[in-house]
Amino acid sequence: MATHHSRSAARLMMAPAVVLLLGWMLVPLTMTLYFSFKKYLPLRGGDLGWVGFDNYVRFVSSSAFWPSVLTTLTIVGGVLLITILFGVLLAILLNQPMWGQGFVRILVIAPFFVMPTVSALVWKNMFMDPNYGLLAYLWEFFGAQPVEWLSQASLPSIVMIVSWQWLPFATLILLTAIQSLDSEQLEAAEMDGAPAHKRFAFITLPHLGRAITVVILIQTIFLLSIFAEIFVTTGGAFGTKTLTYLIFQRVLESQNVGLGSAGGVYAIILANIIAIFLMRIVGKNLDK
Repeated sequence: MATHHSRSAARLMMAPAVVLLLGWMLVPLTMTLYFSFKKYLPLRGGDLGWVGFDNYVRFVSSSAFWPSVLTTLTIVGGVLLITILFGVLLAILLNQPMWGQGFVRILVIAPFFVMPTVSALVWKNMFMDPNYGLLAYLWEFFGAQPVEWLSQASLPSIVMIVSWQWLPFATLILLTAIQSLDSEQLEAAEMDGAPAHKRFAFITLPHLGRAITVVILIQTIFLLSIFAEIFVTTGGAFGTKTLTYLIFQRVLESQNVGLGSAGGVYAIILANIIAIFLMRIVGKNLDK
């Protein structure tokens, strides 16, 4: 049992790390809030004084604001749907005995360690190029006209690229959950004559409930800030401008730090609303 002295010593040793972590989080947040109330144009006069909530009103009243929020949520929803669906299927497949099982698992998980910029460039030039991409050759082989993916199907293309990156993460978490499933339950159900689809629906899938909610929570937090894939592929054109990309345009392209900071505050609010909603879902699943 810890004594008062040992608890005090533990707090003292943890204090520097806690202070550093709080500073790392609070300093950028405080600066974002500070600049969101100012008109700050670095290349056009610098600090032009306080403007109150004018930046917030201008940002939310912009014609690109709500479409960017809708695009962000569409990408997040599409990626979650694909990664969870195929993640469950891949996890079940990888859990089966096979030759070279360890090597296959490494290949499946490998895309998660590729930088977003690199993976976006690979998909853009090697797969989705309408003239020299692999998909163009496949389309021509079957007698179809190649598709200009990044202009004709821009949003599905972004979802496909990001899903390829995050599918290994979902697969790894779900595979770990499947491996913790009691095999005796499945064997007993099989001996009772339950078909494979019912064993999956009533035993495997409920067991994966907690893992799926954790995957949804973690991926959503990261996907709300998606930027690199859009910057490399479409540059925000063809209806792919997310909230993060809109903030980038306001800060760097328009050189309006105050307006971009107000957009950053909106992004923080959106992320927290979604995170609180998801945490309630995760909490209910974990309490079951």
